[in-house]
Amino acid sequence: MTKQDWAECCFQDLLDYEQPTRYIVKSTKYNDSYKTPVLTAGKTFIKGYTNETDGVFDNLPTIIFDDFTTASQFVNFKFKVKSSAMKILVPTSKLVNIPFVYYAMQVNQVRSDTHKRYWISVFSKKKFLLPPLPEKHAIVQKIETLFSSLDNGIADLKKAQDQLKTYRQAVLKKAFEGIEELVPLNECGEWKGGGTPSKRINEYWENGDIPWVSSRDVKTKEIHDTERHITELAIPNSSTKWIEKESLLFVMRSGILRRIFPIAIAKRRLCVNQDIQTVFLNENWYSEYVYWYLLGNESDIRHSCSKDGTTVESIDANSLKSYQVPLCSIQEQHRIVHEIESRLSVCDAVEQNIADSLEKAQALRQSILKKAFEGKLLSEEEIAKCKQHKDYEPASVLLEKIKAEKNKNKE
Repeated sequence: MTKQDWAECCFQDLLDYEQPTRYIVKSTKYNDSYKTPVLTAGKTFIKGYTNETDGVFDNLPTIIFDDFTTASQFVNFKFKVKSSAMKILVPTSKLVNIPFVYYAMQVNQVRSDTHKRYWISVFSKKKFLLPPLPEKHAIVQKIETLFSSLDNGIADLKKAQDQLKTYRQAVLKKAFEGIEELVPLNECGEWKGGGTPSKRINEYWENGDIPWVSSRDVKTKEIHDTERHITELAIPNSSTKWIEKESLLFVMRSGILRRIFPIAIAKRRLCVNQDIQTVFLNENWYSEYVYWYLLGNESDIRHSCSKDGTTVESIDANSLKSYQVPLCSIQEQHRIVHEIESRLSVCDAVEQNIADSLEKAQALRQSILKKAFEGKLLSEEEIAKCKQHKDYEPASVLLEKIKAEKNKNKE
């Protein structure tokens, strides 16, 4: 399909920008009961809600653009912004279709960490092809229809993800029911912390082959290797220590504790930093059994063992060591772990299928946009219908009208 009657333009032909100064929120004491959203252009988008009534942007619809990351968001409701990094983009003419331009920006999306005024210096000058007005409206309508269907599918996938999380918790809860004897973690084995060898001494780090665990390494159930390694010379000359294979590792201090309590099992002898506590279990315990019990109770641990009891950013070591674990025979522990892992392995397979489907959905979204701006989204029949519209004219004529109105508005 050829792009007949399309014309090349730049984003600055269709969009002007407003500096956000008068629209920046004064107080960041947000409250969900307030009416006016405070926006950023990134994934968070709505940072919170304010009760400030002055400096509320209401020339809608519009696009907000982050000058540091090039992230953008289409907005069709009144708002304030979080920072001066936001450019508020407004149409240069009433003939400009803002949703269409927003979709064009997504196709041209790039990230830059080097331009502090990226809209002015680079993005506004990016070129793309503009279709005739009726065709433009038809493209936007078809994109939004396809996206709506896609979003419904994504919502179903995310619902399934949530159901899997609920099922996982139910499996872990049921697995330990009926075990009456409880033992504090402090009595389950030998506890050790860790430390960081001096970064100024190359001999402690250069060509090291001993895994050295930090909080960013505790992402999976088992740890076989790490991002960084130390040499054997570092161990007697710093506060780090040898941690035995099959030890349980706990992240005790990290921003991630606001969401999860990372736990892992060391699958080789290694060392840890000062943000990790470890326990090498005695002969009464199977490490996988204790791991699954604690993982099933990680939310309770985060809150009951939090140092300040509110925002969880660190776990109190004494509180964690006092946490009770149900004790049964080693044979029963192995049976329970087998039961848990056989059930959760099915969850893992389903969860991977969902993750793959979500990734494909995102790729399909980009494919739809790519086709739209290659002139391949509309069928021949749909294009023929556009050409019958009374407002149909080559995009070059439309672009001249837009530029004329832009110049008139500047006078």
